[in-house]
Amino acid sequence: MDRSDIRQRRVEEVDLMLTNARLRDELEPYRDESIDPSVSRMSLQDENEYLASMLAWEKAPALPIASWFSPVLELPSPDLLDDEELSSLLLVTVEKLYSARVILRYTDHLSDRDLYKIIYRDILPCCEKKVELPGKFLEWRCMEDTDVWLRFYADAIERRRFQEEFEVELPPSETPMHKRQLPGN
Repeated sequence: MDRSDIRQRRVEEVDLMLTNARLRDELEPYRDESIDPSVSRMSLQDENEYLASMLAWEKAPALPIASWFSPVLELPSPDLLDDEELSSLLLVTVEKLYSARVILRYTDHLSDRDLYKIIYRDILPCCEKKVELPGKFLEWRCMEDTDVWLRFYADAIERRRFQEEFEVELPPSETPMHKRQLPGN
């Protein structure tokens, strides 16, 4: 390693330290027990990414997800759509949600109409923080309860662990009725 490489490394390390100090200063008004104490065991680069994501979270506005779009994403009532219209609109809507960094999980047990209703009734009106960070998504789990997860999504090991931990009778394991390839899954 020659002198210019060493000098460049020092400059990069100083930049990381300055960025770290700035991020810590900006986070000070929000500081509470949510800042993970393990942050001190991270590399400076990783710590800065962590602190930047926390700062983005703190500063992000909480808005109805429908308002994340321009114009606001408004869907027709599911009662006004026939099955073909609804399925077509569902595909477009799922793509739009993904473009706004919303990923839908655990949807294969739902019919198109049921999934559309969840988006219409639960997801779009829900106020969430809109955090703009590369690679970060809001994950929406489309399950009503643990029973659905155990029935359709938990593998044999997860089911056995759940049964041992809670000492309950498990629902029968089933294959979901609707296999979907959604963006981000």
